[in-house]
Amino acid sequence: MAAKKKIVVCGGSGFLGSRICKSAIARGWDVISISRSGEPVWSSVTSSPEAPPWSKSVSWQKADMLRPVTYKPLLTKADAVVHSMGILLEADYKGVLTGKESAWAGLSRAFSATKGGSQNPLERKEGEDLQPQEKDGQFTYELMNRDTAITLAQESVAEQVPSFVYISAAAGTPILPKRYITTKRQAEETIASSLPKLRSIFIRPGFLYDASRSYTMAIAAAGGAGNVMNWAVGGRLSWLAGAAVEKPLKADLVAEAVVEAIGDDDVKGVVTTSGIEALANKAWRKGML
Repeated sequence: MAAKKKIVVCGGSGFLGSRICKSAIARGWDVISISRSGEPVWSSVTSSPEAPPWSKSVSWQKADMLRPVTYKPLLTKADAVVHSMGILLEADYKGVLTGKESAWAGLSRAFSATKGGSQNPLERKEGEDLQPQEKDGQFTYELMNRDTAITLAQESVAEQVPSFVYISAAAGTPILPKRYITTKRQAEETIASSLPKLRSIFIRPGFLYDASRSYTMAIAAAGGAGNVMNWAVGGRLSWLAGAAVEKPLKADLVAEAVVEAIGDDDVKGVVTTSGIEALANKAWRKGML
């Protein structure tokens, strides 16, 4: 029997993060979830407002990812740390979609070439908070997708955590600012090059769906059709459509793949859609034994 592991899932109260927690609990592992809310609002991540039975085995902790001192003690003796808390839409974009901000002002800022993140995480002093560089303190892609991940990886090294999983993305899409994907790639590159002691795993899924979020099913169906079309033309649509033509994946499948990757010391570096599916299938076969 494989040794019992302890993992810490930052963003464990989210759509994918909660499923990673569930998959790890199913293996008998010790699981700590870190988020600003603590335990999830279950109706936002599952089809029921009630907490599922497995959730009682998770330690749901509150912490602020901009303040490493609030979560660093929770990393002690962990076998792996997972960063699953990037943002898909910034406040400017959300403001336009909800009518709280004019389309011109909001989209101009959202699609700007650069925005501030925090101070350089690699030059951050021990115990120093991340300081948002935008004047209004906005949570930007630079801050949430890149700088919190680099900082979490640094703190993992300091606590001698051997493995680090970063939930990245297969590609950007035409409807999102380019910075969404560039900040994820910057996080991957910085962690891989600056923190060589970590076994870093970069999971790159496309669109995630689940029946508990009915709207994701229609998007996944369209994405599946786009993926087939892209395959039929030899992948020539990828440069234009990006993740819109990447094969959509069930959120539970990706969660299984993440946990399987943590348990397999040979897995490291970038894991694309085919690799995610292979890891999930491997986990499924183990479960059948």
